[in-house]
Amino acid sequence: SKRTYTERFMPRRRGPGLESDLDQKVMAGEALERRNIWQPSVYYALGKESFYIAGHDISIRESMDTYGALIWPGAIALSQFLENNQQHVNLMDKSVLEIGAGTGLLSIVASLLGAWVTATDLPDILSNLTFNLLRNTKGRSRYTPQVAALTWAQNLKRDFPYPSYDYVLAADVVYPHGSLEELLETMRHFCQPGSQTTVLWANKIRFQSDLRFTECFKSSFNTTLLIELPQQEVRIYKATAKE
Repeated sequence: SKRTYTERFMPRRRGPGLESDLDQKVMAGEALERRNIWQPSVYYALGKESFYIAGHDISIRESMDTYGALIWPGAIALSQFLENNQQHVNLMDKSVLEIGAGTGLLSIVASLLGAWVTATDLPDILSNLTFNLLRNTKGRSRYTPQVAALTWAQNLKRDFPYPSYDYVLAADVVYPHGSLEELLETMRHFCQPGSQTTVLWANKIRFQSDLRFTECFKSSFNTTLLIELPQQEVRIYKATAKE
């Protein structure tokens, strides 16, 4: 195709509005449907979800303020995959970076499985992310997980000049945020040709943008579909950089 990358990712008009506007409403609706223990406060609502993964009870504090402060199906699916497939993906003493870490569930699980983890997200997400990480890994994990601000495609060479991670984790990072090109650029930065880095990406298929991004992801990386969960509409991919 001769269309530019941006043209392929830009939402097409659907009637008087934009496809992305409808997608935003779908995401908001999905978020509300998943909430069942919200406790209102003066400024925002907080919720708590509990899991038993990697031999530990994990308690996650969520916020309705932003998509990044909610637990999405891809994070749960990839967390369970890592727990159940340690013979194939051994995180013990491995360096792991998570992009779009959100509430931190996936980074917590990686830490409990023995990895040295750096969890990244937007600056306004980091407070809740740090809270969840420390709350669930203190005294339990081999290494203390680190937290770092990362805005996709911004200051990558300055802030992460020598990326040398064994694994890059990403879960449900493809949604109507308008930064898909930046997301792919960020993935490429952390998984460069000649590196030993493996990307593990879990995503729930919701919109056409998911499928378009997947096509571009496959064109940038050697990609293997590890597992498909039809009930959750989640796919988990493993990828390495093309030489």
